[in-house]
Amino acid sequence: MFVMSNVLQGTATVLDTVLWLYMWVIIARALISWVNPDPWNPIVQFLERATEPVLTPIRRLVGWRMGMDLSPMIAILILVFLQYAVVQSLRDIAVRMH
Repeated sequence: MFVMSNVLQGTATVLDTVLWLYMWVIIARALISWVNPDPWNPIVQFLERATEPVLTPIRRLVGWRMGMDLSPMIAILILVFLQYAVVQSLRDIAVRMH
């Protein structure tokens, strides 16, 4: 059982890191949107390609409120929820299996 516990612990750690990095990608995208970025810049293109699959459905649901795009903030809240709910649950299961 300790092998499965270690696998779950490793999965939780990797998932936590991926969610944390993606949160920073969304923050970078939001900060870049405040200026007039060069659309041909490879960094701007990467940020748009990496975040649009998540932000577009949120924009469709929420829309623009008070002239602001709230989708990055909502996406970050969802990522934080996933970190607390899913990652912590995986870690708790791993501890109980050990």
